[in-house]
Amino acid sequence: MPIMTITEEPHSDDVHEVPLWFDPLCPWAWITSRWLLEVEQVRPVRADWRIMSLAYLNLDQREGKGLSDDYRKLMERAWGSVRVCAAAAEHAGRPALGPLYTAIGTRLHNQRRREDPTVITEALAEAGLPASLAAAATSAQFDQLIKDSHHEAFDEVGLDVGTPVLRIAGTTLFGPVVTPAPRGEAAGRLWDGLLAVAATDGFFELKRTRDRKPSFD
Repeated sequence: MPIMTITEEPHSDDVHEVPLWFDPLCPWAWITSRWLLEVEQVRPVRADWRIMSLAYLNLDQREGKGLSDDYRKLMERAWGSVRVCAAAAEHAGRPALGPLYTAIGTRLHNQRRREDPTVITEALAEAGLPASLAAAATSAQFDQLIKDSHHEAFDEVGLDVGTPVLRIAGTTLFGPVVTPAPRGEAAGRLWDGLLAVAATDGFFELKRTRDRKPSFD
């Protein structure tokens, strides 16, 4: 079924669906996604996985301004994994995104296999999806679906941010950018703070310069 036509609805009166837009390539979104899974264990929250594209954001929407040659090349390669995610969601529905993202992200980030061409086929197999979906990596067939999902977030949050993007209590926010992922009740306390931020009319930004690299422990 088309992945961009499903509206955001709470699963029940007690469980809040939290859309999180990710590009599988982004290490910071990966850490945030692992934090959100921790939140699921201690708060009435359920992750609603959605896709965005760093390549589309940086090369098309931002027109490649300010990108180094190395980063531009990385963005040109970044379409592959998100295209496979779009193909999987089209094939099996958006719930397929969670297991596939976990399978891809574990290999890209925890196992540090960014240059390994077998990552996608292994991840598809782990997620119980057809190996044929790997062909989407080099096809533009699902690009419009990716862009539609991308715009769901970035038309609200703006173009001066990246991923992760969350929608909390109807408010779309960039972040949280954190390393390592908080666990257990610490994850819940961060969630509580974000709820307070999202409910504050006119709130826009809290930020400090990152002084460490992403940690996947």
